[in-house]
Amino acid sequence: MEIIAIANQKGGVGKTTTAVNLTASLADKRKRVLLIDLDPQGNATTGTGLSKNNLELTIADVLLDGVSLQEAIIKSPAGFDVIAANRELAGMDITLMGETNSHELLKSAVSELIAEQGDKQSPPYDYIIMDCAPSLNLLTINALVATDSVIIPMQCEYYALEGLADLSQTIERLTELNPKLHIRGVVRTLFDTRNTLAKDVSKELEAHFGDIMYKTHIPRNIRLAEAPAHGLPVLAYERWSKGARAYQKLAAEVIKQSSSS
Repeated sequence: MEIIAIANQKGGVGKTTTAVNLTASLADKRKRVLLIDLDPQGNATTGTGLSKNNLELTIADVLLDGVSLQEAIIKSPAGFDVIAANRELAGMDITLMGETNSHELLKSAVSELIAEQGDKQSPPYDYIIMDCAPSLNLLTINALVATDSVIIPMQCEYYALEGLADLSQTIERLTELNPKLHIRGVVRTLFDTRNTLAKDVSKELEAHFGDIMYKTHIPRNIRLAEAPAHGLPVLAYERWSKGARAYQKLAAEVIKQSSSS
């Protein structure tokens, strides 16, 4: 089982879009996937067809009240398992301030899930995908401590480069808490091939990150923008759209990484 955090401290880069649609595309390729929403806005939750205001259990119950991940799992209308989130997560940093090992709550919960559903030779999922909030708060730190690797979605613009440098430094610092932590890949999102700046930034990224740059570009695509309003991943909303095909290609790259590691 691989645990992947989708993270970027900068907002508006297609992070939740990537978390939801990568999960859906992996599930479409017959992989067992669990999506964990770690953003108090709950956008990944609604993007899978769940009502974030009518949830019996959420990730907040797991982190704050010791509810097991197994109890909080919901089968989404999109066809894969979800641990949902809503505004109950807001203010978690203050709530847990001073708690011992508050940065390891999610890691402990995932370990318990593995123990409940099977041994390490037969894990319950092929992938756990975590959608992080666009900030370096305690929720994001929990994800980075619990995960194996990070996929960074980024828009090819100047400010995004600055944010990527900050996130890279954060990941490097957190290896003291999680020695396995590394950047699995950087995916270019909201990509417009007509934009000269986007092409220039893309070349800079390729020069810096080399092999961990995903070859797939996620384009600006109206179907990707429309799908969340219908509570659907783009694969279910418009399977043959450019956005859906791009995420299917990204999922294939992620799976190839797994088989070659």
